[in-house]
Amino acid sequence: MRRQIVHEGAEQLSYEIREIVSVAHEFEALGVEITWENIGDPIQKGEKMPEWIKTVVADLAMKDSSYAYCNTQGIPETRRFLADKVNQRGGCRISADDILFFNGLGDAVARIFGALRREARVIGPSPAYSTHSSAEAAHSGYEHLTYTLDPQNRWMPDLQDLENKVRYNDSIAGILLINPDNPTGTVYPREFLEKIVHIARENHVFVICDEIYAHIVYNGAETMHLSQVIGEVPGLALRGISKEFPWPGSRCGWIEVFNQDKYPDFRRYISSLINAKRLEVCSTTLPQMVIPQVIGDPRYLPHLEKRRRMFEARANEAVDILSQVAGIFVNRPQGAFYLSILFNEGLLNHQQTLPIQNHAIRKAVEEKVKNVAVDKRFVYYLLGATGICVVPLTGFCTRRQGFRVTLLETDDEKRIWTWRTLVDSIRQYLNSSPQE
Repeated sequence: MRRQIVHEGAEQLSYEIREIVSVAHEFEALGVEITWENIGDPIQKGEKMPEWIKTVVADLAMKDSSYAYCNTQGIPETRRFLADKVNQRGGCRISADDILFFNGLGDAVARIFGALRREARVIGPSPAYSTHSSAEAAHSGYEHLTYTLDPQNRWMPDLQDLENKVRYNDSIAGILLINPDNPTGTVYPREFLEKIVHIARENHVFVICDEIYAHIVYNGAETMHLSQVIGEVPGLALRGISKEFPWPGSRCGWIEVFNQDKYPDFRRYISSLINAKRLEVCSTTLPQMVIPQVIGDPRYLPHLEKRRRMFEARANEAVDILSQVAGIFVNRPQGAFYLSILFNEGLLNHQQTLPIQNHAIRKAVEEKVKNVAVDKRFVYYLLGATGICVVPLTGFCTRRQGFRVTLLETDDEKRIWTWRTLVDSIRQYLNSSPQE
């Protein structure tokens, strides 16, 4: 073409969580039965949304208004309801005008980073959730800036690393955190959140906190919402219903904006998000109508508590089984529904394999593992040999080698099989010799 049409950050748009799916489908066509452990979709893994929530959705779907456009920022009644929820927690107060709906948090993340000046960077955690890291890198045209999460300290942020990078890199305009974290399952206690906010305040940057898993916290962890610790620092909290109800197919998420009234430039930035939304008209109406009736229902808190207990049991089950393996390091998750497994440094190499009897599958794996990271090599061999589809940890914007698995399998027998098969496969892989 006579003009270059590709955005300079296009190559940064990678999403390993979904990219592994295309590889799995190739192997599936060759006869591999796939166990999908790559993506956080509770419904796909067999969880049922409660009947009473389905009834709320069905009743509202019978109303003609659920098929119409809504206000650009979202249904006013729903935004007032959510603002009241924020204000009831104590801390920073907001109004309905501080809430903006999107078609899922993926849409929100793309808009948030896309509306920033290219020179304005947002530093995020490493390991990083791919949607955030790719969107931030794509908007800037450079690799995503990161601060370190320390696996030896329950994947807590290295605050000294974060503070130094923010202080000495004046291109950084914002700090991103995910609480509870994906992919590590860590939960930030109040003291860590307050220290991160302090760093933001001292360096005059804003804070973005992805709180999509805010109500999936267990194993004795306690945390706070960003609104409770943000003080007078400008910030955004990202929320949604996909993981809580759970209703991932609703594609319904929103941002809560803090202190835009105190910072004119921040207010202009938020206005640009709203103006961009006006070009789209609005987000999907029905899921927004559902929110007050479901979250305001007395059955909702018991529903959340039941799910917390369920994920706590699964997390502990997985760790108890996987921690028997020499050569890997596993932190016990305290939130969300993921588990990150680290290989001890130096244990992986480009000669290790797993036995695959089917010649076509083995050949396909051997083709895929050329010139890939060593943990990705393990993931491909695991997929070809066992059908278990996990995500390499290096796909989460980190040099640490390992993989992420979910805690979503509802079939108890299948879940135990998955953990035990992982144990056997890791042991066999680490002790393997090159295939002749």
